[in-house]
Amino acid sequence: MKKRDPMLIQQHTIKKPVSMHGVGLHTGVTTTMTLKPAPEDYGIRFRRVDIGGAPEIPADVDHVVDIARGTTIGIGEARVYTVEHVLAAIVGMQVDNIIIELDNIEPPIGDGSAKPFVDMILEAGLKEQEAPKDYLIIDQTIRYQNEEQGVDIVALPTDDYRLTVMVDYQNPALGSQHTGLFNLEKEFVSEFAASRTFCFLHEVEILRDQGLIKGGNLDNAIVIVDRELPDEEIKKLAKKLGISHSVILGTTGVLNNKSLRFRNEPARHKLIDLMGDLALIGAPLKAQVLAARPGHASNIEFARKVRKLYQQKKIVKKYQHEKKEGVVFDINAIQRILPHRYPFLLVDKIIDFQIDQRVVGVKNVTMNESFFQGHFPGQPVMPGVLIIEAMAQAGGILLLNGSENPGNKLVYFMAINNVKFRKTVTPGDTLVLDIEMVSRRTKVIQIKGRAFVDGALVAEGEFTAAVIDRQEPGGNGSVAPAKTPTEKNPQQH
Repeated sequence: MKKRDPMLIQQHTIKKPVSMHGVGLHTGVTTTMTLKPAPEDYGIRFRRVDIGGAPEIPADVDHVVDIARGTTIGIGEARVYTVEHVLAAIVGMQVDNIIIELDNIEPPIGDGSAKPFVDMILEAGLKEQEAPKDYLIIDQTIRYQNEEQGVDIVALPTDDYRLTVMVDYQNPALGSQHTGLFNLEKEFVSEFAASRTFCFLHEVEILRDQGLIKGGNLDNAIVIVDRELPDEEIKKLAKKLGISHSVILGTTGVLNNKSLRFRNEPARHKLIDLMGDLALIGAPLKAQVLAARPGHASNIEFARKVRKLYQQKKIVKKYQHEKKEGVVFDINAIQRILPHRYPFLLVDKIIDFQIDQRVVGVKNVTMNESFFQGHFPGQPVMPGVLIIEAMAQAGGILLLNGSENPGNKLVYFMAINNVKFRKTVTPGDTLVLDIEMVSRRTKVIQIKGRAFVDGALVAEGEFTAAVIDRQEPGGNGSVAPAKTPTEKNPQQH
């Protein structure tokens, strides 16, 4: 039997399927939701069993399609609304692999909290799996700010998972509130899962007019009283909410004088929303996240930034097998990524890599370069076209975005513009290649490259390239390595 490393924490799924039935908060549809076990490294996926082929939607920010008062994910025509409460329960219970089957477009809202879904997971039971958890360990500060909305979210390095939330609606009915979760295992179920969704009284009609909260009522949401209303307006409001019993403006600050489960229940629910949205990073976190005035839009933008870091770390781990100070990819890693070999491999190492944004490579220029034999005898100068090729090869690293295998692609130049050579490059120089992504579409990329020696600009240019799938001739379906732009067939020059 294989021995486990005691320092590793294993992945978990649930032991058996478990279901609930109810109404969705925003759409008002009736849905049966079933949580099902999933294999290792499967992740969290929503499955629409009411659609032909039962399409699955991975729970990650790449599949977020709407953030109007809740987080909606989709793929093709399939959508799932208001996923955050279910996801918060899954993260809070530390489940890594699970299928959420739905026969409609929105999970049941239950009582407006994450507790019904926690209860489902507790009923199903947890099952430990063989594979270790794939933690995203935050080792640098990541920050998102929206000054107009007063939103500030920051992730800081720590060795566990902590969330702190502050809300300030500048409204006397709610005021400023804050809360913090510092121990997921001990605090989530008892202190946070039961906190319910809420809205302000003045928002109710607006939300209904926008086609939202069709399933909302006073049993699954807290309505914060923030204005006085005459009796006629109260009756109109009750009719709009579909409430048959009497509605009163409470003295507690909550419609119908409903008692809060926690003194700062709105802040705790905002923490639940944040936890659910951060599940869309696609990996369990080890980080301390501090959030001021968060909402779904800001949560998702922050999650996008963190997911990029996660994808970047996975890419580096895939190709760079040995950690080296100040090096992202060494020459061995570069040879795993690019097909070039002597005498045409013109990048020695990558010292900075930001997925889909920027790469910085280094080429050490020595007298041993084969091209110096003829360019020029007695006065060696690196050919400008090879400086351009070195920039193109470094730019090829920017194809690494976590969703594609670069070995399956060919990259061809479509245009090279505004190329300028400022200084000569000679033996003994260290050529630093700074490449930025200008734009990236499915089939076309645009990059801007600059080359430096000792901080001085020696060459620059703008490149447009086409990215196509490559298969070996003969139609056997095998895939050949990718090539960078200057490796083209003669007829394509």
